[in-house]
Amino acid sequence: MSLNHDVIGVESEPVERSWTGKDTLLYAVGVGAGLDDPTRELAFTTENSADVRQQVLPTFAVLAAQGARGRDLGDFDRAMLVHAEQEFRLHRPLPPAGTVRITSKVTGIYDKGSGALVVSEALAVDPDSAEPMITSRSSVFIRGEGGFGGSRGPGSQWKVPDVPPDHEVTYRTRPEQALIYRLSGDRNPLHSDPAFAARAGFDRPILHGLCTYGVTGRALLHTLAGSDPARFAGMSGRFSAPVFPGESLTVSMWVDGDTAMFRTAKQDGTVVIDRGTATIAPG
Repeated sequence: MSLNHDVIGVESEPVERSWTGKDTLLYAVGVGAGLDDPTRELAFTTENSADVRQQVLPTFAVLAAQGARGRDLGDFDRAMLVHAEQEFRLHRPLPPAGTVRITSKVTGIYDKGSGALVVSEALAVDPDSAEPMITSRSSVFIRGEGGFGGSRGPGSQWKVPDVPPDHEVTYRTRPEQALIYRLSGDRNPLHSDPAFAARAGFDRPILHGLCTYGVTGRALLHTLAGSDPARFAGMSGRFSAPVFPGESLTVSMWVDGDTAMFRTAKQDGTVVIDRGTATIAPG
């Protein structure tokens, strides 16, 4: 089995992706909105509450920018693939229902020794005006596909600040969180099928990385942006450990002007998202 390095830099054909108000409501519940206090996030979980306008969680941008498919990445065991990093930039707030036109490309395949890191970028534009709406960058780590002698890729200068965080917020996840989140499109059996999860080395299905990412995004939105999606310009982070449905997540935030560094950890201290950065516009 080997990866197809010829895909690097080849842009996909454009595809259109549409979503409905129901899709954005389901996504919000899928990343834990309304848990513990069903009345707290009505703007994201309902479309007909009195004096509450439906809005979209900023992290839905990652799903909205998915869909374009380039050339085949190659022959490898899909059970060895995990989401490694995710970044997005919102050029404007997303509507509850809408359509974008997406192109994507693989920008690099890096040799990490025990596996390969495949980095991709997608651009979603308004299909009528061609104005950018979302830029999304992601990477996946494929175990067993390293050792081909390539570059290890760029390093990171991110490090945990040596001062206490300005904010810490803890959110629970539901035991059935992955079963809800998968209804937003990611049907990977790693998150639902115990037999498939066992092939990947887990004793039970794990939570989607992008669900953990969405829970983290909610914490950042409500804590730093006053729950206003128009102030949430973007977010990036690296997935460093799996989360199991039902676990609680604590997001630690260090604020410096319109930029915040963050880290998400489980209650036992295991860091599950590190190298986190969010951009928040002034209120």
